[in-house]
Amino acid sequence: MFSVTYEQLNVWLTAFLWPFVRILALVASSPAFGDKSLPIRVKIGLSAFVTIIVAPTLGALPQVTVFSAQGVWIIINQFLIGVALGFTMQLVFGAVQAAGDIIGMSMGLGFATFFDPHSTGATDVMSRYVYMIAILTFFALDGHLQMLSALIQTFQALPVSANVLGATGWRVLAGWGSTVFNAGLLLALPIVTALLITNLALGILNRAAPQIGVFQVGLPLTVITGLLLIQLMLPNMMPFFSRLFDGGIAEMGRVVAGMH
Repeated sequence: MFSVTYEQLNVWLTAFLWPFVRILALVASSPAFGDKSLPIRVKIGLSAFVTIIVAPTLGALPQVTVFSAQGVWIIINQFLIGVALGFTMQLVFGAVQAAGDIIGMSMGLGFATFFDPHSTGATDVMSRYVYMIAILTFFALDGHLQMLSALIQTFQALPVSANVLGATGWRVLAGWGSTVFNAGLLLALPIVTALLITNLALGILNRAAPQIGVFQVGLPLTVITGLLLIQLMLPNMMPFFSRLFDGGIAEMGRVVAGMH
């Protein structure tokens, strides 16, 4: 008769549960995978599938009961590691959305918002448009596979244990946030500059010939100019997004190294 002891059950459970928590935390907090349009069952299934592949390669794990105080602390550690790694990549797309907000405000489309069920709030149209371009580029460049690969490599650099997470990793993550938002401003800068010149030209035209009615043609002109500039920038956006994604993947490794 087949029998399983409590010790064997605990070994099997810890071998699956601890890496599963780290992987699920990244999937739930990362871009693309963490989108609310993706069903929770799919997220859990994907995390479980990756865990089944990764778990046999992790080697020896702490000999701790799962639901003991130390076991629960290990679960919390794995959750925080996964969330930190997912948030590292989420900041990249946050910068892209910030660039879209800046572009939309410069085009005079700050009022053009709609309810987005994914973010459960009002979203700027241009922000969502640029975000979708970034998401499509992310999948086209296999960024999701690179992100999962970087996560799997963290099990070697930061093994499953009950050690307290180092504060250096969180400082690295905070510094990465400022760097990425600078990149978002840099992405929006060409369009903002061009639209500023357009508005200055309209102001000069209004002073020179008030009878033209600049206020009637100003908004359509800035919107058309902004859309045309975005169209012209698309070939250069892809390499820019690629560098942002590569920087995010590299930053995941630096965050893990700081947490060690």
